[in-house]
Amino acid sequence: MTRFFAFAHRFSVLNQHVSLLICLAFGALIGSTAANAQFAAPSGTKVHDASVLKPPAGVRVAMIEFADMECPNCGAQNPTLKAAAAKYRIPWLRHDFPLPYHAWSFEGAVNAHWFDTKSKALGDEYRDQVFASQASIYNPNVLRQFTAKFAASHHIALPFAIDPQGKFAAMVKADQALAQRVGIDHTPTIFIVTSNSRGPAYIEVQRPDQDLYRIIDQALADTSASKSASKASARKSAGK
Repeated sequence: MTRFFAFAHRFSVLNQHVSLLICLAFGALIGSTAANAQFAAPSGTKVHDASVLKPPAGVRVAMIEFADMECPNCGAQNPTLKAAAAKYRIPWLRHDFPLPYHAWSFEGAVNAHWFDTKSKALGDEYRDQVFASQASIYNPNVLRQFTAKFAASHHIALPFAIDPQGKFAAMVKADQALAQRVGIDHTPTIFIVTSNSRGPAYIEVQRPDQDLYRIIDQALADTSASKSASKASARKSAGK
């Protein structure tokens, strides 16, 4: 049994490395260039439909992410995004984009939506823990065991069938369709989006570990300046 678990661990690490290489190759193969002003990186997403790249009503700045729960790069960047959302207190809108060659990412997304029905915080905690545990989740059966332990640790009874009517699967597919409409072709794809900004309405963050905080700072400054200008214009109009 010790040999088996040692082999399983080596296999899971190898699988994670192979998965990362596939993610990078997939993005390099079909990615396209789209310069985003002062924050441009070597390549980016060619956005076809930007109508959804905006923050919720009444919000100046937000993060939008399209992610695959089995993608190692998504897992690596997840703590950075979580820390930024907490630091700046901005919404983090998470969308599912499970890639077809990943064995359990679609099921993981379905599970996350089921936990969302208990509370959004619980669904996000499940996502975070799956990302942190990717190396040990090397097939769908292991994911199911992981999910059962997660539910039990929160004193939640996990049903035999999480999605018998396909409700949550439909939500994941709707996110996939949304991603394709926008033009997403790799994971993670991360945007900082703004409302009434003097700068770009959206900026893709291609190097979160290097650029995320700087882009958010700039977005907040741009929207703050725009808000101040609007107030000044309103006062000027009122004084006429």
